[in-house]
Amino acid sequence: MADEGFKRKLAAILSADVEGYSRLMDDNEEATVRTLTSFRTAIADIVQQFRGRVVDTPGDNILTEFTSVVDAVNCAVEIQRDLAERNAELPYNRKMEFRIGVNLGDVIEEEDRIYGDGINIAARVEAMAEAGGIYITGRAYDQVANKLGLEYEYLGEHQVKNISTPIRVYRVLSYPGAAAHRVIQAKRTLKKKWLWVAGSIIFILLIIFVGLYWKYYYLPSPAEIDSKGKITFDLPQGPSIAVLPFVNMSKDPDQEYFCDGITDNIIHALSHIPKLLVIARNSSFAYKGKSVKVQQIGYELGAHYVIEGSIQKSDEQIRITVQLIDTGSGHHMWSGRYDRELKDIFKLQDEITIEIMKTLQIYLTEGEQIRRRIEGVNDLQILSKLLKAFWYIYNDSKESNTLARKEVEEIIALNPEISSAYFLLGFSYLIDLWYGACDYPLICFGKATEAARKALSLDNSNSDAHFLAGYIFLLRKEQDKAIAEMKRAINLNPNNADAYANLGFALYCDDRPTEGIEFIKKALSLNPNPPSLYYLVLGNAYRGAKQYQNAIKAYKLSLKIRPENNIFPYINLAVTYSILGREKEAQAAGLEVLKLDPNFSSKQNVKTMPHKNKALVESFYEGLRKAGLPE
Repeated sequence: MADEGFKRKLAAILSADVEGYSRLMDDNEEATVRTLTSFRTAIADIVQQFRGRVVDTPGDNILTEFTSVVDAVNCAVEIQRDLAERNAELPYNRKMEFRIGVNLGDVIEEEDRIYGDGINIAARVEAMAEAGGIYITGRAYDQVANKLGLEYEYLGEHQVKNISTPIRVYRVLSYPGAAAHRVIQAKRTLKKKWLWVAGSIIFILLIIFVGLYWKYYYLPSPAEIDSKGKITFDLPQGPSIAVLPFVNMSKDPDQEYFCDGITDNIIHALSHIPKLLVIARNSSFAYKGKSVKVQQIGYELGAHYVIEGSIQKSDEQIRITVQLIDTGSGHHMWSGRYDRELKDIFKLQDEITIEIMKTLQIYLTEGEQIRRRIEGVNDLQILSKLLKAFWYIYNDSKESNTLARKEVEEIIALNPEISSAYFLLGFSYLIDLWYGACDYPLICFGKATEAARKALSLDNSNSDAHFLAGYIFLLRKEQDKAIAEMKRAINLNPNNADAYANLGFALYCDDRPTEGIEFIKKALSLNPNPPSLYYLVLGNAYRGAKQYQNAIKAYKLSLKIRPENNIFPYINLAVTYSILGREKEAQAAGLEVLKLDPNFSSKQNVKTMPHKNKALVESFYEGLRKAGLPE
């Protein structure tokens, strides 16, 4: 029996609400209310233009009715067009996008209000829509399919809450913000004509993509040398030795790089001797220009022996003086002086290395190991540039890195067959990435990959090249391949401290932090005066193993080594303090991050994390937010 005051009618219902309304309110209630009020007024005006009426506006929802489905859908399209223009003027995080659902159904009318399944179905369909989208029911579609010049996508039948019969649902295909907010209706008469053109374009693009992938991104999978995990990678058990920077006795200060380069090559040659523990360059070069007794150096570096020397270079002549000293007694075990023409520089380096090996009773045949880094170099100009490039790389700055790449590119122009030149080239591009000096990071990364592949193809026994490939695999989040390459680098050169440190970092990223800690400690044994990066990755591994106090100590040591322009320890301190609930210290570290990078983004930062454990990445992101760092 019909109740007095109620009547039934068929109506087109448009239901709209704000996508992400709770997030907007949580972020800024006052701004959200102002925007919603403005948008509601605009919607009400548009509804009136299309002969509809606003029935109710609970919360962020707007319920309207029309006597015509055509009017309702036209109104929905115009609403999305108008709101898209308004949103274009708002900041990204303040945009307010509506979802709209339209249905044709039976409703009950009581005074100015309406009720019934027709409204419920419109609301359910609206909830399916994406932000800025319009969904309509099958009954509405049947009325407008051939009347509006729009296109639609059939989304199938859906079972919705409290409605027994499945509902057909269609998406209105449109471009919010486009002129008149109309769908660009595909001209079917042109489809066949353009199908072949599109296919050809796709085919050409595919060829280009494959070519670019091969040139810039392809790296061969590394050979597995430790499939059963039985190699212990123990440090060399023989005597330890530190090679101090050779003193430049020339009057020309520009020859400093030449002296450092000769020292580097002696260090590199000795490091390939399995029984000899060679202190890394960073540690020995810490004494450059200082007057320190060898006993103190031996104590501080843990070195049984020290090599020191001087170089005097003039025109085409060179004099090198070398001494081998026992740090315990201060006794000079051996010394030598070499006067040579510069053209004999390769033979001279071999002579020095062989004498040192004889003195230490470690066998070295013909001095071949020393040629690893400069394999195939037989031109003095190229040697000079190679030494200079290594010297610039070790200076660790954006400016010197640019100079290093210039030298390397000139080397490659003179002789494109030198593996170490491509290692330096690839490493220089990674340094640019670390310093944010790449306008197009993917291109820098691609060039680093290309250089690593070339270095390996020229000399697959180049430890540096395998280290470079390992780091690239790690940045690509291919942890297994990264670990295999780092192990290969150590296998080829058991004194490669960088490879030990980055093997530890790769294991941490592979969710094996405890294993990683041991390898990073081995790197510190090889390099007692390490770059700040060693303590940074050690701190990360400690945090991964939940040894938070040790992590904090490691990050502070990283800052002590490099106190200026060193953002990464502060980032990790902010996260670690957040995990421990030490909010003030976390926020203080966060402020230091923003001082160094006012545009710091937590989301962008975690995107680059090469970690297997997604929960760890999420925890890191949450720690940044707790420290007050912006998304």
